[in-house]
Amino acid sequence: MNSQKCSAVVVGAGPAGLAVIGNLLEKQLGGKIAWVDPYFQAGRVNQKYREVPSNTKVGLFQAYATAVQPFRTVINNTRIPSPFSTMAKLDQEKTCHLHHAADMVRALTEGITKMEQVYACRGHVTAANLVEKTSSWTVRIQRADSLDEVEVITPRLILCTGSSPTEVPIPVCGQHIERLDLDVVLKPSDLVSYLPRNEPQTVGVVGASHSAILALLNLVDLARSTHPQLRIKWFTRHPLRYAEYMDGWILRDNTGLKGSAADFARQQLEEDKLPQSEAGRFITKVDCGGGQEAAQYERHLPSCTHLVQAVGFTRHPIPELSMSSYPLDPEFDSGSGGFHDATGRVVPGLHGAGIAFPERVVDPYGNVEYAVGFWKFMKFIKKVSPQWTA
Repeated sequence: MNSQKCSAVVVGAGPAGLAVIGNLLEKQLGGKIAWVDPYFQAGRVNQKYREVPSNTKVGLFQAYATAVQPFRTVINNTRIPSPFSTMAKLDQEKTCHLHHAADMVRALTEGITKMEQVYACRGHVTAANLVEKTSSWTVRIQRADSLDEVEVITPRLILCTGSSPTEVPIPVCGQHIERLDLDVVLKPSDLVSYLPRNEPQTVGVVGASHSAILALLNLVDLARSTHPQLRIKWFTRHPLRYAEYMDGWILRDNTGLKGSAADFARQQLEEDKLPQSEAGRFITKVDCGGGQEAAQYERHLPSCTHLVQAVGFTRHPIPELSMSSYPLDPEFDSGSGGFHDATGRVVPGLHGAGIAFPERVVDPYGNVEYAVGFWKFMKFIKKVSPQWTA
């Protein structure tokens, strides 16, 4: 196995991995940066969520795209029309569909991978071992296009490995309910052919977050067009919550509804609107608050043919890590973007970012949230990456 030295290894080429590469290139570490991903196609946002309306304003996608010099270089060297010129023409104060953001990330990725300081390696990191004496990582990469393994020695390993929708056990056993993948429900072009058209179907939707509301919106669209026999049971534990624009900050910035999801919820799903709204023709709301969750599932789930859970995201498994050949199960520090071992010591040279490893933020009212979004990843990486490269 041939081994080579790099100034950093970045795992994952979604919006966070790209932001890390941009920041590291700007700092001119000397030596190549290894960037590892099976596809280099903007991650799950491009693969799964192109049809999803964003909860981020266009202006913040633009801020992300121009935040570091290497990105600006790519934009200046890209012929118009491009995803960048398209984004610039949109209303900067409004949200947009995520295909605009995904195309922007793909175009930036294409430009960055051509830079001579970047060693773009299509494949997966299988394992990484930290040699404590030298504080250097030996990173093993399985290439996607051959059976070869590559070994990279580096002082810095940055994990931007992403997350997928959380699935929890279906709460009522016994009857056959088909699990409906949230990713399918968030992609109307897949959803329309997934559910049978001419037979009665009842889809249970669990949750009240941005993705739960978009799931309801997409299912209602089907019920009023191609799937007239489709009905929806909406299991929710708490009232709808919206992002509120305060003086210079946003209350519930990461947890509240924004954009078209907020518009749909306000106009059709609120307690006083649902009985008369168009959505109310198809949706039955099941209140699971106040400890009555189990009883409500017992009562209402048996009539459901499908169940979609919009209850958050779970980080993907990370590569097998070890320190001086002993297994390492590190804890992420959401303040520094670093990791600690079981004894609380900092793990040298190991960092994380993105939806799997987001920044913990506290608003002026003391509410704790985790900051997820293109621009939020970029801001966090800009803040902490100087310590990574010191």
